[in-house]
This record gives sequence, structure tokens and C-alpha cells, in this order.
Amino acid sequence: MARGLLIAAFNFKNAHADEFHDWYDLEHVPEREAVPGFGACERWIGVDDPFVSVATYDLESVDVLRGADYKAIAGENLSVWSKRVTAMCDRVLRFEGAQTLPGEAEAPAGAGGLLLNAMNVTPEGEADFNAWYDEEHIPALAGVPGCLAARRYLSDPRIEGTHKYVAIYHLATPEVTRSDAWAKAVDTPWSARVRPHFRDRLRVLTGRYARG
Repeated sequence: MARGLLIAAFNFKNAHADEFHDWYDLEHVPEREAVPGFGACERWIGVDDPFVSVATYDLESVDVLRGADYKAIAGENLSVWSKRVTAMCDRVLRFEGAQTLPGEAEAPAGAGGLLLNAMNVTPEGEADFNAWYDEEHIPALAGVPGCLAARRYLSDPRIEGTHKYVAIYHLATPEVTRSDAWAKAVDTPWSARVRPHFRDRLRVLTGRYARG
């Protein structure tokens, strides 16, 4: 069974920043780390907007989110603190999906940055889009110096998510995306051909969150 990923991204500009981070660090992440099937639970902060928070949770499979242990702390069973803090935030993205590339790769250690790309694709361009991602785009970006991992995900069809496709890139630093090697990898004739078929694209460049 394919490995899974849960992403929760918020804009917390209308919340109290200290409380937002306390809630995540002291309750929300520890709850999820204790659920069987959860792997790396990582937090990231937007480079361009420091009020954007991204949390990524590696899963043994997306079915972990259907289990009793997770349901006991999620949905209607969220804590009072969780409900209060999230009510003050704007949701940027919630994504649940299965890894399609590369194989069973897990989150690497030591990343200082994360690039998140989420999108939908026009039906007529979807086959070419998937071939481009699998055969050119992911391999090219994975080979850029400073890119520690490049992984693709397909949304779980059992939920009504906003984005069908997600790719995440663990980086030595966010500046990797500004390198000449990165620019060369993303600017290709095949990239130019598929780009007009992108819809609802969400691109968030982040640095690793560090508790102050």
C-alpha cells in the first residue's frame, strides 16, 4: 500500500501568534505523533508570508486517517483548544493523499525548507501532465543540488478536497528554488506545454519552523 501524506496549511494572521504556536507544539502535533501510523510530523512557515503555516504529516498509508486512533482526536473530536484556535485562522489547504512517486520514500532528515505545489489539471491535459511530472519534472528537480527529496501525491478520492495533485520538495534551504540549477530544471519545452493546463495552482515556499 502506498505511503500517505496529510497537509494542513493555515493563515493565522487573525489569531494570537504565541497561542497558535503553543497549540501546535504542545497539543496538536504531540497528539498526532502518538497515533500509530504517523511518521514525520513537520512544521513550516511561509518565506513570503510569515503568517502562513504548513504542517506535513507522513503516514504509513492514507488509511491511517480512517482509523479509530486518529478519529478520536480529529473531526468532531478535536479538542476545545483546537476548535478555538482554528476558528481564528483561514484554511489555505487541507490535503490527504497517497504517494505516487518515488516509491516508498519518506521525509528526509535535515531539511531547512519545503516547497509545496498543489494544483488541478484540465481533463484534456491530464495524461501529458502526469507523464511530464513522472518522467521529467520530479527527476529533474530531485537532481538539483540542495533538493533532498521530491515526492508526488494523488488526493484520496474518498474525500472532497480542493486539489487533486500535490508535490512537496524538501530542501536544504528555501534558497535552493532560486538557484540557476532549479530554474533550468523547471524551464523546459515540456513544462511550457503542460503549464496552460494547470488550474487552482497553490505554490507555497517555506522554511522550517523553529520554536522561539
